[in-house]
Amino acid sequence: MLWTVVSVVLALLAALGNAAASVLQRRAAAVEGPGPSGRRLSWLPGLLRRPVWLWGAATLVASGVCQAGALATGPLAVVQPVMTTELLFTLMLGSLAFRRNPGTGAWGAFAAMALGLAVLLGLLNPTHGTASVPDERWLYACPAVAALVTVLTVVSFRLPSAARAALLGSATAVLFGLTAALMKDAVGHLTDGFVALLTAWQTYGVVVAGAVGFLLLQLTLHAGTLVASQPALTLGDAFLSVVLGALLFDERLTLGWWVLPEAAALGLICAGSMKLARTPAVAGHDGEEMW
Repeated sequence: MLWTVVSVVLALLAALGNAAASVLQRRAAAVEGPGPSGRRLSWLPGLLRRPVWLWGAATLVASGVCQAGALATGPLAVVQPVMTTELLFTLMLGSLAFRRNPGTGAWGAFAAMALGLAVLLGLLNPTHGTASVPDERWLYACPAVAALVTVLTVVSFRLPSAARAALLGSATAVLFGLTAALMKDAVGHLTDGFVALLTAWQTYGVVVAGAVGFLLLQLTLHAGTLVASQPALTLGDAFLSVVLGALLFDERLTLGWWVLPEAAALGLICAGSMKLARTPAVAGHDGEEMW
């Protein structure tokens, strides 16, 4: 029980870091503006020269450290859903930075999201499962995730801004979910010593998946508003992590007839997330991007 509490606290700190990084990097991406037609990544070098973007990147690294600690002490199916609180922190940071009152509607949406999260975790009641994953399971999981990310990314470039941001957000969330699973598996090797961690292929898988996910995050933030991308980013990661926790780490979930109230709780999280993403403190005044 104590380790679960530690895991939840670290996951909340990681969510706070992700929210700060999202706000800082979205601001940098909006200031940089679109590149010339046909050059989709021409804006990226400009971002690297902006201090606000670099602060966002540094915050994301700190968030990753907290997330690693959370995954080392708790189930994947607990850590990643708790990190959906990122949207609340985005709301709070946006309100403070831009001096905007979130309003009762925003707090009501957060209450719905928090209630849905608490009910979902209570009903699922995930166990800790195993500390490591057999390599043969990764032989199925990694190609499947890579194919899904590729399809979502390719299709997104054929769509208008809002839909493109949503699909890219979904692709990014899938990669973040895979990165979290790889990170948990890599950290599990610490029981055999630090050298075992450094020599585990999962450690380098975290680097590769994390780097690609980071690049996709920049594309997502550049493609459209937080209203379009943030719900997909937040909920997609949490949902996939619950699935990966069960399939890879043997984290037992309570299903059966409980699937119906669990689906209702997930819907409540989704509704609260979408409402929060539309608040002026997160998305900008009257739904327009504030940055």
